[in-house]
Amino acid sequence: MHEMRRFEPPAELAAHANVTADVYAEADADRLAFWEKAAERLSWDTKWDRVLDWDNAPFAQWFVGGKINAAYNCVDRHVEAGNGDKVAYHWVGEPENDTRDITYAELKDLVCQAANALTGLGVKAGDRVAIYMPMIPETVVAMLACARIGAPHTVVFGGFSSTALRDRIQDCDARVVITSDGGYRRGAPAALKPAVDEAVAQCPDVRSVLVVQRTGQDVEWDDSRDVWWDDAVGTASTEHTPEAFDSEHPLYVMYTSGTTGKPKGILHTTGGYLVGTSYTHWSVFDLKPETDIFWTAADIGWVTGHSYIVYGPLANGTTSVMYEGTPDTPHKGRWWEIIQQHKVTILYCAPTAIRTFMKWGSDIPDEFDLSTLRLLGSVGEPINPEAYIWYRETIGGGRCPVMDTWWQTETGQLMISPLPGITAGKPGSAMKALPGIGALVVDDEGNAVQPGSGGYLVLTEPWPAMLRTLWGDDERYQDTYWSRFQGLYFAGDGAKLDEDGDIWLLGRVDDVMNVSGHRLSTTEIESALVSHPKVAEAAVVGANDPDTGQAVNAFVILRESALKDGEKADDALIQELRNHVSKEIGPIAKPKSILVVPELPKTRSGKIMRRLLRDVAEKRDVGDVTTLADSTIMDQIKQGLATGKDDD
Repeated sequence: MHEMRRFEPPAELAAHANVTADVYAEADADRLAFWEKAAERLSWDTKWDRVLDWDNAPFAQWFVGGKINAAYNCVDRHVEAGNGDKVAYHWVGEPENDTRDITYAELKDLVCQAANALTGLGVKAGDRVAIYMPMIPETVVAMLACARIGAPHTVVFGGFSSTALRDRIQDCDARVVITSDGGYRRGAPAALKPAVDEAVAQCPDVRSVLVVQRTGQDVEWDDSRDVWWDDAVGTASTEHTPEAFDSEHPLYVMYTSGTTGKPKGILHTTGGYLVGTSYTHWSVFDLKPETDIFWTAADIGWVTGHSYIVYGPLANGTTSVMYEGTPDTPHKGRWWEIIQQHKVTILYCAPTAIRTFMKWGSDIPDEFDLSTLRLLGSVGEPINPEAYIWYRETIGGGRCPVMDTWWQTETGQLMISPLPGITAGKPGSAMKALPGIGALVVDDEGNAVQPGSGGYLVLTEPWPAMLRTLWGDDERYQDTYWSRFQGLYFAGDGAKLDEDGDIWLLGRVDDVMNVSGHRLSTTEIESALVSHPKVAEAAVVGANDPDTGQAVNAFVILRESALKDGEKADDALIQELRNHVSKEIGPIAKPKSILVVPELPKTRSGKIMRRLLRDVAEKRDVGDVTTLADSTIMDQIKQGLATGKDDD
C-alpha cells in the first residue's frame, strides 16, 4: 500500500499559487463573505441583495436579486477586455490533421449566430433545448447560445441510445433538439441522427431538429422539422445583445442515474453555478489564464465536461484543449501526442483512463515530451494509490502534484480536493473539503466519526453550484438527498477518515455503480434485461474491476419459453442479452458478464441479496446466507450454468 506516502507541494508552486494557506481560515471566519468575493470575479448586470437565502431549506437561492448572463461571462467580456485573439479551444478531431483553433472573438460570433438561429426557430427564455452531439466545437456553441437566450439546455451523452434520449426529451419537455449527422469513433464515422429520428418519433412536441454536418453520412430528412446548422446558424447575424437573467434562472438540466431506474433531472441555475465552477477551476488547478493550456479529457455529455470544459474554463478566459476521439485512435500515444503538440500544462482525466495507460505500459508516454505539464487532476471515482503513483511519476515526471477531486453531477463544482501549493498529496485520498465547503464523515446516526473510522460522506452547508432540485420533482429531491440525515446532504458515497483527519472516498453505498467514472443505476440495467422477451428476472451488481473501477455483472433467470427442452443457454444468447442492454441504455451499460441462474438469492421477504451476488462476481467466499429463503441457491449459482464475458 502507498497510503503512508505524502507528496509535499513543490516550493516553486507554493511561491506563486493563486491561493494561500490562509484561505481556509478566511472561509471559516465568514463563509458567505468568502463566496461573495468569489462572485465578484464575474461580471454581473445587477448586483445581488443577499448572498444566500436558505430560509426554505433544502431549496437554496444564491446571490439573490443578482442578474447575470452566463454566455456574456464566458465570451463577450474577454473580447471586450482585448483578448479576442486569444485561443479559447484547440480542437482536435479524431481523424489526424482534423483540427481547429477557435479564438474568443470567433467563439463570440458563433454563439451570437446560434442564439439568433435558435430565436428564429421560436426558442424563448425558459424553453428547454436537448443537445445530442459529438465532441465538436458546435456542442459548446449550442450550449452557450442556449445560455445566452435563457433557454435551459439538457445535453445527452452521444453514447446513449435513442430510448435514453427520448426519455430525457420527454421528461424536460424539450421542443428543439440539436444534433449532428454523427461523429468519429475509433477511426470510423458513428451516426447520431438516426437515434434522434427514432427518439423524436415518440416526442410529438419537438418542432425542430438542428443538424450539424460533421461526417458527411447520409441521413434521413424531414423538411418540416429538420434544419441544417449551416443554413440556420451560418447565415445568421453575428450581432446579438445578451439579456441578463436572474441568478436563479435555470441554466441546464443534466440527467443522472437514480436507484429507482428513472433518471434524475439535476437542475443547475445560473449565478451560483458559474461562481462555483469558475472559482474552483481557478483555485484547484492554480489556473494562470495567460500561460496555461488546460485539458479536461472528458465528454461534454457529462458534468465534468459542462463544468471544466465549458463554463469554468471559459468564464476564466482559459485556453483549453478539446478532443473528439478515443485514447487509442489512431495509436495508443494519441493523448501524449496532443499534450506535446499543444504544450498542455494541466491535464484532468479519470482513473479509468490512467489504469488503461498503465496496462499499455510507460514506454508509450515515454516517447513524447510531456515536460510542459505542471499539474494533474483526477475525476469521476476514487483513484487507487497504484494509479495515482504511476500518473504522478510517469505522466507528471515526478514533479506534478495530483489533484484528486471529489464532486458529483449534483454538486456542480469541485468539493473535496487538495489545493496546489498548500496541501500535501496522499495517493488515494481526496484530502479535505475545499474552502467554503462543509463536509463530514458520519455514522448511521449522523454523528461525525473519529479519525481512523469510516462512514458516510455528507455535506453540512449549502454551496453556490449545488443542484436546486430535481426537474419537476421537489419531493424526490428532498427524499433522495436530504432525508437520510436531518439537515445534511447525503452524497450516497461511503468514506473514511484517516488518522490525520483526511478523507478517503470508498464509492457508492446504494445501487448506483461507477463504471469508468459514469454513474449507472443497477435498477435501470435490470429493467433493460427484463424487457427482453427471454428474461423473467434479473439482478445486477457492480463488481470491482481493475480497468473500469466497477464492472456491470448480471444474473438472469430465463423464461421457460426461452429454451427448448434440454437446451442450455449459450454464448449467442448471452451476447444477445448484452447487446440488448447496449441498445436500451448505451454501450457503457453493457454487462461485462451475464450468468444464467435457476433462481436469485432472496430473503424471506423477497428482497434480492445483492451482497451475495457481489461476492460471486468478485470471486470471494460467499458471506452469511442464513437470511435466505433457500440457502442452497448460492451453491447452484456458484456452479455457474452459463457465463458470457466480453472485453470490448
